[in-house]
Amino acid sequence: MQDADPTQELEAIRQLPLEKRYVWRVASALKWGFADFDDLGVTADSRTLTQEGLAKVMELLRFRPIQFCMFLKALVGVDEMERMMVEAIKAAEQT
Repeated sequence: MQDADPTQELEAIRQLPLEKRYVWRVASALKWGFADFDDLGVTADSRTLTQEGLAKVMELLRFRPIQFCMFLKALVGVDEMERMMVEAIKAAEQT
């Protein structure tokens, strides 16, 4: 993509069905990853994990909030990404 005209590639992406696109793969992974979300299960796990187990989980999660924000920023722009994240934080704080 360096100094190249992306017109053809963008047109090829435009022709893809939604279900074949990158954004669908990410959104679907989140949907299935949180389909049966249960904070009680997370709490039970956190109370029973070894320090080593917790460290492994935290390493897996370390960059995910940043990556998710970058995903939203690219998809809907900075302002909407920020609005969504602030709304999510406020909702999570109230549960």
